[in-house]
Amino acid sequence: MTRLALIGVSVRALAESAALAGEEVVAADFFGDRDLARVCESYAVGRDLGLPLTAQGLATAARRLRADAVVYAANLENHPEVVGEISGWARVIGNDAATLARVRDWASLRRVCAAAGIAAPETLLPGEERRARGGVRWLRKRRRSGGGHGVRRWCGTALDADHLLQAEIPGRPASVAFVADGQGARVLAVSEQLIGRRRLGARGFTWCGNLVPFTTAPAEADALLLQARRAATVLTRHYGLRGLNGLDCVVERDVHGALRLWLIEVNPRFTASMELAEAAVGRSLFALHVAACEGRLPADLLETTPQGHAAKGVVYARRMCTMPATTDWRLRGRSDVPWPGQRIEKGHPVCSVRCAGASRAACLTGLRRAAAAVYEEIEAPVAGVQPEPAPETGARVLARTETPAQGPPGPYVEEVL
Repeated sequence: MTRLALIGVSVRALAESAALAGEEVVAADFFGDRDLARVCESYAVGRDLGLPLTAQGLATAARRLRADAVVYAANLENHPEVVGEISGWARVIGNDAATLARVRDWASLRRVCAAAGIAAPETLLPGEERRARGGVRWLRKRRRSGGGHGVRRWCGTALDADHLLQAEIPGRPASVAFVADGQGARVLAVSEQLIGRRRLGARGFTWCGNLVPFTTAPAEADALLLQARRAATVLTRHYGLRGLNGLDCVVERDVHGALRLWLIEVNPRFTASMELAEAAVGRSLFALHVAACEGRLPADLLETTPQGHAAKGVVYARRMCTMPATTDWRLRGRSDVPWPGQRIEKGHPVCSVRCAGASRAACLTGLRRAAAAVYEEIEAPVAGVQPEPAPETGARVLARTETPAQGPPGPYVEEVL
């Protein structure tokens, strides 16, 4: 029987999608959240396995757990060499190392977009700073980017080898979730990205959630879907993308009043917006991922704009907090649930909140209220709450080191990238 491992910074949503497909999996991520343990056998890479919170640590975890097959989530797309290493001893269900190296090559991506006529902001690599045009707001971002962490407005200094410049596009950030078989692609959802929302504890360009669908007039929604489909198809055919993939975009209204989709970057793996897409599609995206990696796209998968509105927000700690009792958090619409007594540093994610509503405004109001309720609990003095360890199993005990790590060390934004 195949032992299938899920690895990534956070794999709770991916594990729930696998459970919806009837798959039995083992999971290893940076957090080891309470609701992940509810879904499957799971391990926190640092706390339970004593491994570093890095891509290599995730790979070592999968091997230690004797996985025969691996599905990866963020941030393995930034480390094709690690994915290549995994493929030497397990089946990788997702884009292979060579595909990751090509699609995450910024010079290659800008050439493909220019040749295909896909709108993309001007991107400058180290040594090209002199080409930065005046009158343009430039963003300095990591070449191995993710989640908006480390994005800053450029102050004119020289770039090092790990950073690039990208012209800032005015508009609403968006996510495109799609599934591909190497030749064709189906768009699952176009959603609005929530960036730097202070009511969720986020700052700057940090991603903190999604709202589906991307709200606009029906005719404009259809036009936006066409642009998303074309971009996904062009990229799939050029790079041979397989399985679940995502695009980070900005939607701008041009001088003629039409919506234009700008491609910011490609995320060639399961993305954070996909649990909203899964609810809209009404079927397991994990099952779609596996089938697409085998070259099968379902003929009955329709590309439509979902009815109704739904949103997901990530609540970030505004200061260091010790978690209260979290037993009923899932029942109250919260996910990625920490353990009671767990200490969470300022700027680290606490949990995710979900809501549905009749409109975009109703969903945003619901997220603000849900986040406020979380802050009211976690920022109050905690008395009498004892740390509650993750359930012990023989495998977990054997896998632990004698002195397990107590949580994600160092700034969260550095550890996830």
